[in-house]
Amino acid sequence: MAYIAGVGTTRFGQHPGSTTPGLMADAARLAMDDAGIERRDIDGVLCGYATTMPHIMLATVFAEHFGLRPAYAHAMQAGGATGVAMAMLASILVDSGRCKAVLIVGAENRATGQTRDQSIQTLAQAGHPDYEVPYGATIPAYYGLLAARYMHQFGLTQADLASLAVVMRRHAARHPQAHLREPFTFEQAMTSKPIALPLRLLDCCPISDGGVAMVITRDPTNAARVRVRGAGQAHLHQHISMARDWADMGAKRAADAAFAEAHMRLKDIQHLAVYDSFTITLAMLLEEIGLVGRGQSGEAARAGRFEIGGDLPLNLHGGLLSFGHCGVGGGMAHLVEAQRQLSGRAGDRQAGSPSTAYVHGDGGVMSSHVAMILERV
Repeated sequence: MAYIAGVGTTRFGQHPGSTTPGLMADAARLAMDDAGIERRDIDGVLCGYATTMPHIMLATVFAEHFGLRPAYAHAMQAGGATGVAMAMLASILVDSGRCKAVLIVGAENRATGQTRDQSIQTLAQAGHPDYEVPYGATIPAYYGLLAARYMHQFGLTQADLASLAVVMRRHAARHPQAHLREPFTFEQAMTSKPIALPLRLLDCCPISDGGVAMVITRDPTNAARVRVRGAGQAHLHQHISMARDWADMGAKRAADAAFAEAHMRLKDIQHLAVYDSFTITLAMLLEEIGLVGRGQSGEAARAGRFEIGGDLPLNLHGGLLSFGHCGVGGGMAHLVEAQRQLSGRAGDRQAGSPSTAYVHGDGGVMSSHVAMILERV
């Protein structure tokens, strides 16, 4: 059995002068303090990649920087799904007895540690080197193409996407560490600057500096007592030009595997934390997993189903769309919010007293899917 014993997040936004190891250390201190454990207790370290510091051995770089000598350590790369994938591997490590306490970290000075053009060029390399990258596509362009096709096939509208964006910003306004907290209206979302139509500026997440860490242990170390009940993955393609079915990107397969391991069903879930790099990402994941019907995610948002008082409280920290996106740490922030909701420590964002949560990470362009089910015991 694996427990998410401690979590920590720095403020997301712009931190001029920050470094990737520095942000990793800040987040790690917060998570270890939250778990109530010392450096000597950590025997496993997993960290995500960093585009601003692409060292080939980032985990041991961080361990050296932070003063750790773990018995098990390496970095992982699964795009935006890396954070949930690290949590899944950490739970396996403690379940197997290989480790007692694994520190996982995702942090990067992505907003201030590189120029805008460097960021665009680096992220665009997620595309196929022969069939996509040479044509100058960017990450927003990949998702824009995806959105156009999905909207045509399932009847989703730009108004539906705008409705999701408004809800995420409203949630972020309650979180003091969120990158973007200023609310906007539905009309502002509908008329914001075109980026890669049908996606507009407010359909896209910001690029942030920030760090997130958590400690996963074999035994509970405090009163939080949030455990990993099940997890699953699915990987059907890497490049969007190789995807075969817009209705089956792998999200439901990953969710089904997690639910099977947890011996639970969708109706048992009381809190949602779903990857949302763009509004279309969030809509497609919600609809493929089956949390709402095809083409109905915007309608669900307008009906208040994703709000604190709704029947499907979703990304109450604001998600990537508004809490921010610092790379691996952006996806990890969903896990942190789920742990805080389950342990009743979300402050003004607390949505009742949930005992179960579903978390979904998506890497690449709907390429890698990692699902996790958490439970308060």
